Amino acid sequence: MTTVRIPAGWPATEEQARAVQDELRGRVVLDEPGPLPGTGRVTGVDVAYDDERDVVVAAAVVLDAATLDVVAEATAVGRVSFPYVPGLLAFREIPTVLAALDALPCPPGLVVCDGYGLAHPRRFGLASHLGVLTGLPTIGVAKNPFTFSYEEPGVRRGSTSPLLAGTDEVGRALRTQDGIKPVFVSVGHRVDLDNACAHTLALAPKYRLPESTRHADSLCRRALQEAA
Repeated sequence: MTTVRIPAGWPATEEQARAVQDELRGRVVLDEPGPLPGTGRVTGVDVAYDDERDVVVAAAVVLDAATLDVVAEATAVGRVSFPYVPGLLAFREIPTVLAALDALPCPPGLVVCDGYGLAHPRRFGLASHLGVLTGLPTIGVAKNPFTFSYEEPGVRRGSTSPLLAGTDEVGRALRTQDGIKPVFVSVGHRVDLDNACAHTLALAPKYRLPESTRHADSLCRRALQEAA
């Protein structure tokens, strides 16, 4: 497990963090389709916290996109690098997530975050932030719609409905299993929304959540127990 220090010059205040978001948001690439679903590699990333010890652990798990077999995995542990502020959660997680990705023995391919990309109050969630910093194609697949509105998609697997901020589509509610609560997909960087949804479906053949998220969540929980 890699041990992470808070980077020098990392934002320490809300004002500084928002200024970084404003600067990086303009670098998000929205006009690339991204890799074809079911090809190459897909990496799930997730984090877990021990608030009493001020510790955050990140996990990165690489899957073969065609078979969904685990190819590689890595973890990193560090101090929480920013206070809890809604809309700025990426600043608590990014240094440790980057360290976990850097520790992988192979290129990660598409990165799937357990969270948001454009579906974010400032249109720059963890998936977008991570994509801009790494240059990798990224998407966000979240368990809830955050502050956005949507109509229930159809009951069959693959049904979608727009995730809306006012009249703007910032993502989609996607039914990954018949009759099961949808997940909420948004673009991070270098992937379009149609492809982001197609990747999510390909990664969720049996369960509501994509296999990338399921593996990363399990690994980071185990790693947090070890770190504690």
